[in-house]
Amino acid sequence: MNKLNILSGGAAQGLVGSLAGAFKAQTGFDIAGEFGAVGAMADKLRGGMPTDIVILTAALLATLAEEKLVVAASISDVGVVETALAVRASDPKVVAPDEAGLREALLASDAIFVPDTRASTAGIHVASVLARLGITDAVAARLKIFPNGATAMRELAASDARRPIGCTQSTEIIVTKGVVLSGSLPPGCELATMYTAGVTTKAAHPSQASALIGLLTSAGQREQRERAGFISARK
Repeated sequence: MNKLNILSGGAAQGLVGSLAGAFKAQTGFDIAGEFGAVGAMADKLRGGMPTDIVILTAALLATLAEEKLVVAASISDVGVVETALAVRASDPKVVAPDEAGLREALLASDAIFVPDTRASTAGIHVASVLARLGITDAVAARLKIFPNGATAMRELAASDARRPIGCTQSTEIIVTKGVVLSGSLPPGCELATMYTAGVTTKAAHPSQASALIGLLTSAGQREQRERAGFISARK
């Protein structure tokens, strides 16, 4: 079986999955690999995991290009993803129009589901927001931290807590059954992250990797990207 190996931030998992059929029809290749916290994915590439294509934050991909692990000329913007709030599908949505509202919502919750606060884009941001709001210690016992946003959202969906809430990349919320996108983070706490794709310098299938990047970023797939939670890439 021909397969293209990918290492990607969890934010792109839904989009990549939605285009897997079209990619196989175009190239004859299946897509295999891992999706998770961007820092962990970068470390796997640095550790020598066979990889043809990476989809990570723009800043991290630029670093990997400097480290000669990604072909700089191959890097293309996929789109911007917002960090957002999530609730179970059966729960009322949480509205946080400002910092005070977000602080109140987090303090009112009895469980806060988040991705890795040291290696994931959203998790690192959540930690900084809690510090900004001055509630790091107050909610520490309620934090439910998981390796990536997809796992955190699945656990939120299955939670039997009374008033749970989640925070991760909007794309990971959208594709998880049992949870819904509750809203963006308020001004001062918001985060919008550009994700980019690139071919690795040791790619076994560089032409197919380039083909996948072309598919992910093509004008014809703009609607698909938006459905998956990506805001159109800057020009």
